[in-house]
Amino acid sequence: MSILKVHAREIFDSRGNPTVDVDLYTSKGLFRAAVPSGASTGIYEALELRDNDKTHYLGKGVSKAVEHINKTIAPALVSKKLNVVEQEKIDKLMIEMDGTENKSKFCANAILGVSLAVCKAGAAEKGVPLYRHIADLAGNAEVILPVPAFNVINGGSHAGNKLAMQEFMILPVGASSFRKAMRIGAEVYHNLKNVIKEKYGKDATNVGDEGGFAPNILENKEALEMLKNAIGKAGYTEQVVISMDVAASEFFRSGKYKLDFKSPDDASRYITPDQLADLYKSFIREYPVVSIEDPFDQDDWEA
Repeated sequence: MSILKVHAREIFDSRGNPTVDVDLYTSKGLFRAAVPSGASTGIYEALELRDNDKTHYLGKGVSKAVEHINKTIAPALVSKKLNVVEQEKIDKLMIEMDGTENKSKFCANAILGVSLAVCKAGAAEKGVPLYRHIADLAGNAEVILPVPAFNVINGGSHAGNKLAMQEFMILPVGASSFRKAMRIGAEVYHNLKNVIKEKYGKDATNVGDEGGFAPNILENKEALEMLKNAIGKAGYTEQVVISMDVAASEFFRSGKYKLDFKSPDDASRYITPDQLADLYKSFIREYPVVSIEDPFDQDDWEA
């Protein structure tokens, strides 16, 4: 089934910033996709196009990305009458039209919005759930529902507290079903709220960008200690482990790391990559930490 029409517009994301929304039409109906946007992104990720017009959403408007879709990408996709199940061919066409290594012409928020809408339309065309269609595109015959990761403490660029490390997550790996995993996650979350409230007061249970609590603490071990306590109070010590997204590039300074990066600069307090590695080792020894994402700066390969 070919694409009949594509139309993009500006909408708002969960942070109140504009993002791209795409409507794609086939004979089976309307398929809509909105593009996510991160608060902390790596320099090697595909570029996101913002208008940089300070009089329009403080420079964060996406009207240029919307224009790329409506005036260039949409006419090309409609005229070529490509079948929506041909995901790879459609994605390749958009990338070739962009013609840059990091998608700097159309940018990721234009290309991704259309690609997501095409994927939804492709699933409908095949008459299968979206997850099944994506698995087929990936050549994956065996589908396993993943363990949910609950982002329960926010720091870094996701919160206004002193905590440097960005995400502290719980993984209910011992749950017998996804339903049970959701129950465990909810119960640990609410126990964590009580733990934070008892220690720091009700104000400390305010949340960050991604819904996790954002107590104004500096020590990352304190966050892990509260998580360990909450997991125990909920009764799931043997069923829950901890994962972290450190986003270390956010506090990388001149070859070292500043764990108090939201305070005035003081180079004497920076730590070396080896010292940071030792800190991670202590996390793993003392707490059920099984995964650490982005532990060092994106260019700190020696570390």
